[in-house]
Amino acid sequence: MKKLWRAILVLSLLVVYSASAQAPKFKKGIQVDEFIFEKASFPESHAATIAETPKGLIAAWFGGTKERNPDVGIWVSRQVNNKWTAPVEVANGIVNDTLRYACWNPVLYQVPGGELQLYYKIGPNVAGWTGWLKTSKDNGLTWSKARALPAGFLGPIKNKPVLLSNGTLISPSSTEGNGWKVHFEVTKDFGKTWEKIGPINDGKTFNAIQPSILVHRDGKLQILCRSKDAAIIESWSSDNGRTWSPLAASALPNANSGTDAVTLKDGRHVLVYNHVKPPVGAKNNKGARTPLNLAVSKDGKNWFAALVLEDSPVSQYSYPSVIQSADGMVHVVYTWRRERIKYVKIDPRKLELKEIKNELWPGTTTAQKAANTTNPDKDL
Repeated sequence: MKKLWRAILVLSLLVVYSASAQAPKFKKGIQVDEFIFEKASFPESHAATIAETPKGLIAAWFGGTKERNPDVGIWVSRQVNNKWTAPVEVANGIVNDTLRYACWNPVLYQVPGGELQLYYKIGPNVAGWTGWLKTSKDNGLTWSKARALPAGFLGPIKNKPVLLSNGTLISPSSTEGNGWKVHFEVTKDFGKTWEKIGPINDGKTFNAIQPSILVHRDGKLQILCRSKDAAIIESWSSDNGRTWSPLAASALPNANSGTDAVTLKDGRHVLVYNHVKPPVGAKNNKGARTPLNLAVSKDGKNWFAALVLEDSPVSQYSYPSVIQSADGMVHVVYTWRRERIKYVKIDPRKLELKEIKNELWPGTTTAQKAANTTNPDKDL
């Protein structure tokens, strides 16, 4: 009898091991996976952004005791000799001697052949924040005084601006009052003067914010947005962003969490997001911000699973930022449990792709995830 049970146990272990060995791991192509910092003077970090300067990579995020608290500022770390420097606070929300607001959602942008720009928001909350800009002429070592953007302009709200072939820099932006609405802020002189396009939706049929911009070979632009509608929302433009198609649900789920995307030099598009469909009845269609996934598409419509950057049930892994550097590598930064900022370097030539069908990540049986209970996502 003991031999029989031993044989059954061994067979069971073999079945489990075989299933585990055959399940896609989605890790091929990752070259570096590390924290930008292990310890810091601030307990919470969120909303990272990354850019490539002539001297290498630089990342920024907001950090402080807790999102919304007045001590939250913008912190920066530079990659020097493949190591990240200690975080340095480069912007805060001090208004005067008695009033200070929180900082929010930094976005780095390297002007080609010019200055490094840091866009961010200051305010007591999303409804009351204003847009600000700092610049650096030495690749992020030192920064200019903060300059307020023109009244009514917020700058890129979460994801990076894109320089179009006609010389226009288009910043994806959005507002959250009276329905979530997407708009664009464009400049032909890298921030000296601005023009607004939109909003392109009424905030009723679809509630979408935080767009990222993809550039297709035929010149069309595509945006992918966070939403309250259980799906990543998309729209298309054939005239360099002057007009846009009606918002529509893409083939990918969204649990009301931030995403980012970039068009690679080879024409493919990379999207980093939480492949999570919120549970039915969840407030504002919010779900867990885990796992964190990376998908690839040739046409912006049909997406293929490429990487699972994080898959722990302990949330959250969120608010990614993704770029491609001059050497062809892809770089991602994101929030790690609101405690630290994670950095991942990827060789896009080594990705192994599997088609995503019916909202299912390959190897899974459902796209729906329970609402996060281990680390509730109450804020951004």
